Amino acid sequence: MSRGLIALAVLMVVGAVKLPLERNLAALHRQEHFHGVEFNLDLREKLGQLGFVAALSGFRAIVADALFIQAHAAWENTEWGRMLLLFRHITTLQPRVLLFWDTAAWHMAWNASVAAMNDQTQQRLALRVKAQREYFALGKDFLERGIKNNPDRPDLYDALARLYKEKYKDHERASEFYGKAAVLPGAPTFDRRFSAYELSYCDGREREAYERLRRLYDEGPQERLPTLIKRLKYLENKLGIPQEQRIPDNENKVVK
Repeated sequence: MSRGLIALAVLMVVGAVKLPLERNLAALHRQEHFHGVEFNLDLREKLGQLGFVAALSGFRAIVADALFIQAHAAWENTEWGRMLLLFRHITTLQPRVLLFWDTAAWHMAWNASVAAMNDQTQQRLALRVKAQREYFALGKDFLERGIKNNPDRPDLYDALARLYKEKYKDHERASEFYGKAAVLPGAPTFDRRFSAYELSYCDGREREAYERLRRLYDEGPQERLPTLIKRLKYLENKLGIPQEQRIPDNENKVVK
């Protein structure tokens, strides 16, 4: 048998063995929600040869932790661009670690955005506002991609809801993501309340918010917290709820 035929036979055997393994690996990645891991040339250049080999050899966690330390140093030195690149590689290496996505979003949408707004070297307010909103968007992008890789965990939904509430002042979207977090296993009990609170600030959705808050109130004293009472009474007045259907006036005593 010629060498060419032998080589062809070897390739066919290797391919036959490799194909089901690759299919199984792809299925496992889909099951584990791995959407972000791409070991490409860009990552190779940023990590360096040893780091890239380590990542390919199954030491992604170690490489990611080392980069996380570098990102912390970049934050201390207010090197926002460098920190952004580092967190992009960290989350690529470890897409199922919520801490990395959450920390990256916090640094972008909170720390870097505040620094941009307070940048005295930029005299034009419009440009400072533009830079601030760009950092908001970077934080949102980290959280959205983190959710794609971790759709079964409530933490990043909570973080995205806070971002919409505190940075975008978008109560409707904040309510939406608190609601998405609330239905997931392990979600904090406050998610349902926060979702209803945020909805109560949305024009045109007061009736829906009232009904949700009232259901929470009717569950018992453990849900009758000051903010819930305050928002519920506000909606009772705004919607003109009949007096006999309102919660007792003495509930006002717990409202600060």
